Amino acid sequence: MAETYTRGNLKKFITIVFILIFQTAFAQPKFSEIAVKPGAFSRMGFGARGIGMGNAMSAITYGNLVSYYNPALTVFQEGNSFQTSYSFLSLNRSLNFLNFTRRFDFYSSKDTAIINREPRSSAGFSIGVINSGVSNIDGRDNNGLKTGDLSTSENQFFIGVANRFSKKFSIGINAKLYYYKLYDEVSSTSVGVDIGALYKVNEMFNVALMISDINSKYKWDTSPIYNQENAVITEDRFPLLMKAGLGYHNKEAGIIAGIDYENSNAKSNVVRFGIEYNLYENLYLRGGVDQFDLSNQDRPAKPALGFSYFKNFGDIIIGVDYAFMIEQYSPQDRHIVGVNINF
Repeated sequence: MAETYTRGNLKKFITIVFILIFQTAFAQPKFSEIAVKPGAFSRMGFGARGIGMGNAMSAITYGNLVSYYNPALTVFQEGNSFQTSYSFLSLNRSLNFLNFTRRFDFYSSKDTAIINREPRSSAGFSIGVINSGVSNIDGRDNNGLKTGDLSTSENQFFIGVANRFSKKFSIGINAKLYYYKLYDEVSSTSVGVDIGALYKVNEMFNVALMISDINSKYKWDTSPIYNQENAVITEDRFPLLMKAGLGYHNKEAGIIAGIDYENSNAKSNVVRFGIEYNLYENLYLRGGVDQFDLSNQDRPAKPALGFSYFKNFGDIIIGVDYAFMIEQYSPQDRHIVGVNINF
C-alpha cells in the first residue's frame, strides 16, 4: 500500500512538472531580435503627425514633410516648414524632434511665361535632429552606496537632399550623424546613410522605396574608465531597414492615407498604416497602427491617434499637433505635442 501511495505521488509530481513546463513554453513570447538592436530611439518615429499616422509616411507628399521618412519627399514641400515636437514618456525617458524643410524650384532662362511657370527641376532640403535620453538613473559604487544621478543622451542629426527629375519621379539621400553619450567618458559617434525614391503614379497614388541606416553602428571603447587590461572594445551595428510604401490622396474627400512595409536584417517584417482626414477647414484628424510584425505575432502593434489645427496669420501659418500612441510594456502611454510654422 505504501508503494501504491508513492507511485501516486510520483505521478502527481510528474503531471505538475509537465503542466508548469508547457505553461512556461506557451506563455514565453517569441524573441524579437530587432528590439535589442541599437538605435531604437531612431525607429520610434518623427513628430506628432507621423506618429499619429502610425509612421506610415514614406509615400505621403502632402502637408509638412521631413526627410526622416523618405528623403525623396522634400521636393514636394509647399513653402518653408519648421517643426518641433516634445514627447511625454514614462520611466524618465525623453524624446524630442526638430526639423526644417524647404523646396527650391529652378526655372529655365528660356521660359518667358509670367503666370503658371513650370520649374525645370526642383530640389528639396531637410535638416533636423532627434534627441532622446534617460535621466535620474541611480548611480552606486561597489559597496552599494549612492554616488549620484546618472543620465544618457542619444542623438541623431540628419541632413537630407533630394532632386525631382520629372513631375513624377524624385530621389533623395539622408546623411545621419549619431552621437551617444552613455556614461562619463564613454561615448560613440557614427555616420549612416538613407536612400529613398518616390514615383507619383497619378494625382492620387504614390509609390516609395527606401533603404535606411546603411553603415550605422556604435563602436564602444571602455579604456577611458578602465585600465588597458580590462578595457573592452565592441561594435554594435544598427539593423538595415528596407521599406516600400504606398500613399493615397483624395483632395475632394480630404483624405490622406499611407501603408508601409518594412523588412530588416534583424528578421522583422513590419506593416504600418495610417489615415488623415480633413474634418473641416484647418482641423485634421488622424489614426494609424505601427509595428505590426508579420514575422512575430507576439510583438505588440502600437495603435495611435492624433490631430492638428492650423491658424493663418497673414503669410504665416501656425499649427498645433498632438498624438497618442499605446506603449504596452510601459506604465504610461506616449503623448507627443508639436508646433508647426509654415511661411
